[in-house]
Amino acid sequence: MPKAIDHDQRRREIIDVTWRLIVKGGLEAATMREIAAEAGFANGALKHYFPGKDEIIMGAYQRSMDEVIARLNEATEGLEGIDALRALVRATMPMDEDARKSARVLLAFWERGLSSQVIRDSYDGHLTGWHRDLKALIEQCRQQGAISTSTSDEELVHEIILLNVGATVLSAIGPQFVTPEILDGMIEDLFARMGVPVG
Repeated sequence: MPKAIDHDQRRREIIDVTWRLIVKGGLEAATMREIAAEAGFANGALKHYFPGKDEIIMGAYQRSMDEVIARLNEATEGLEGIDALRALVRATMPMDEDARKSARVLLAFWERGLSSQVIRDSYDGHLTGWHRDLKALIEQCRQQGAISTSTSDEELVHEIILLNVGATVLSAIGPQFVTPEILDGMIEDLFARMGVPVG
């Protein structure tokens, strides 16, 4: 009797291989031929598990996002208000090697998005959710009196997102410019300008 194939497990294996290839050599290293070879598939067999490369790249991206979400949940567990906001902002920054690996996958995702509307739409959904959650937390902090700046909530959300995106890019191509010490200093400056005591 032929052995049953666990298609979900095979998909996870393909995504894991793609993730490792991107971390090691960027999007160029993750060719369909190389992904198939590393995953132990015959050339062309990937189509049985994914419609195309965009879906594989999105799977690798989602793996990185799952890791980010796990870090966020761990960092903010039991916290609320300004403490939760500070922990959330810090946890989204590329502070360690695991976060920098995720950043390299995100860069590949962005690169692929230049030619893929499917990937752009996927990232737009992520950004929309991130923007919404950040704004809700900032509004809560302001209502609690923890934020006193005249800068609007919308502007603060944009600053946090742009700070994160810039740090993400530099962590992949110029990590000496985004050390944990530099990032912590920028985060503390941001919170000080919000009117939040340092620490």
